[in-house]
Amino acid sequence: MGDAVYETAIREHLLRHGRVKPQILHKEATRFVSAKAQARIILTMRDRQILTEEELAVMRRGRNAKAGSVPKNTDVTTYNYSSAFEAVLGYVHLLDRQERLAELIETAIRLVEHPEEEKA
Repeated sequence: MGDAVYETAIREHLLRHGRVKPQILHKEATRFVSAKAQARIILTMRDRQILTEEELAVMRRGRNAKAGSVPKNTDVTTYNYSSAFEAVLGYVHLLDRQERLAELIETAIRLVEHPEEEKA
């Protein structure tokens, strides 16, 4: 669920900012939704204490869930943290905490668009 929610939010964000050509939309969306980007986002959120205790618990469960396979473009650890990010978003979405979901997605977008802030 989290991957669908995030992918939709990212595409909407990109379209609203004028990235409408299919090739550009796909390339730009990949910057946000790749396993590497999602792993970096969730780790930054964890390190900055952005996540609640409840969300951290979901992150840990999502990270430790057994995957049938790992995509060829990434390593197991990155893939697991990417899955953890999607688990947190799916969890918040399913609880209908839309305001919190928007906060998490806005933070994710900011971290991808302004990676220098990631170090802050």
